[in-house]
Amino acid sequence: MDRTDKERVVDDLRAALRDATIVVVAHNNGLTVAASSELRRQMRASGANFRVAKNTLARRAVADTPFQGLADLLKGPTGLAFSKDPVAAAKVAVDFAKKNEKFVVLGAGLGAQTLNAAGVENLAKLPSLDELRGKLVGLLQAPATRVAGVLAAPAGQLARVFGAYGKKGGDAADVA
Repeated sequence: MDRTDKERVVDDLRAALRDATIVVVAHNNGLTVAASSELRRQMRASGANFRVAKNTLARRAVADTPFQGLADLLKGPTGLAFSKDPVAAAKVAVDFAKKNEKFVVLGAGLGAQTLNAAGVENLAKLPSLDELRGKLVGLLQAPATRVAGVLAAPAGQLARVFGAYGKKGGDAADVA
């Protein structure tokens, strides 16, 4: 790889990290192509990305960014998972690491804060932005549903009363 290719890789990685809220660093020693493809597919499905880059190039990419504290973790066969959602990349990385022992989460950068592996696991337990949005919409819709139910209840009760009187009147007419 010549110098211009290296500069391009660093620039591409730095541009990708510029939009990220979180960057998870993990060892991917001995990960098969199929497993790596599955990890990338899961990352894309959750709105995150996963890249493998040489550590020297990754260190240059994180330099002068909020994630520069991750430079110490970039040793050995590492990969970077990153996303705008602060939980998505961590959740997928931790779940994948539980299923595949060759993938080990080392830590993460959440803005300027550096997290260890336990911090990443705790972060992965939180609901993602999409889950939080769904819960919020559910909470906002619940009062409206309850109001509609309360308003419809008297009309339903009235209909049942009329139905009961209709049956009672129909039965009396049959007897006479």
